Amino acid sequence: MLARPHRTAWHASPDSEVDGMTALEMYFLEKPALVLLDLVMKGMYGLDVLVKLREMDPNALVVVASADIQSSTRQMVDEAGALAFINKPFVSEQVIAAVEAALAKGTTGETN
Repeated sequence: MLARPHRTAWHASPDSEVDGMTALEMYFLEKPALVLLDLVMKGMYGLDVLVKLREMDPNALVVVASADIQSSTRQMVDEAGALAFINKPFVSEQVIAAVEAALAKGTTGETN
């Protein structure tokens, strides 16, 4: 899910398999500008990672990715504090728009 940071943002790598606890540790060691978080992870469900992350850093900027299209999933993700939700398979324009919107919200202090 998350790979090594590149400047102030993380880059995703299809080869990287990071479990939920490792993702939390990586966040606090590297403090990326934005987290792209998949709901399906090893060890911890991505929603649980989101909740823990927001408890520990209420200003964390998180965009959630999932193939789950249920409105209830989107609602849970919104309530847990994600700034955006993107569906898989990814559409480049949608990913870019979600990331830009989340970063813009972060600069204006509009995190959930």
